[in-house]
Amino acid sequence: MRICRTPAGMNAACRDLRKGGRTLGLVPTMGALHEGHMSLVTAAKTDCDAVAVSIFVNPAQFSPNEDYAAYPRTFEEDCRKLEQAGVDLVFAPAAEEMWPVVNTTFVEPGEIATRLDGASRPGHFRGVATIVARLFNIVQPDRAYFGQKDAAQIAVLRHIVRDLNFSVHLIVCPIVREPDGLAMSSRNRYLSTPQRERALVLHQALAAAEKLATSGELSAEVIRHRLQTSLAAASDVRPDYVAVVDPDTLLPVQDVSAGALVAVAAWVGTTRLIDNLVLPPRTKA
Repeated sequence: MRICRTPAGMNAACRDLRKGGRTLGLVPTMGALHEGHMSLVTAAKTDCDAVAVSIFVNPAQFSPNEDYAAYPRTFEEDCRKLEQAGVDLVFAPAAEEMWPVVNTTFVEPGEIATRLDGASRPGHFRGVATIVARLFNIVQPDRAYFGQKDAAQIAVLRHIVRDLNFSVHLIVCPIVREPDGLAMSSRNRYLSTPQRERALVLHQALAAAEKLATSGELSAEVIRHRLQTSLAAASDVRPDYVAVVDPDTLLPVQDVSAGALVAVAAWVGTTRLIDNLVLPPRTKA
């Protein structure tokens, strides 16, 4: 497994991997890898001839009061996992390589970047879009793999790919959960034991909403209210957003007959967690 530290070195290594028409898959990460990340690697290994993984804690997607400095960095452990999984190439640039001090160019995703996580984290999706666009330009992958847990990010990136004509196919893989249902996240390690228990309310609230929808409820407002009620019952949990939206535009829907993204974000203590599920279109009897 080769490790590249510069965009030029990574670009050259990726050209070598694509020789002879070989397909290349990219798994963008911020490191602190868990089974959710590794499920993306497994999917990429299944689909593609070669797999590259980026490990970069992107300063551009953190607000000044967020956890950029404290974000877990476990590079050596991450590399062991990736090598065991058969990854061909790891891109691990320094911050100044991907976000130069003199940078004046950004990718502005537009109105979609102000919805869900973008509403409570201003500038977050501009930072994500700019760095992911740079990764796509450097790596030029055939496919890029993301987890469903980051549903709002996926919607933003789909718009970026369409609007900027990137020739990459976005692959969305299912959320990987702990045995008790908690969505795997690098930030879970911030939780104390009592907080870890209380964090289960996110998944439990979504499960209650899903049960309501599958029993025949179509009203998005009724489903959203069920989510709010479930979250409000938990101590030390402060909801950030509770939403029932179109999964492509992230705009609210009136009813879920055509399908919907049901998404939550909440602070558990000082840790912000997200989770979601997708309701499929309702089939007519």
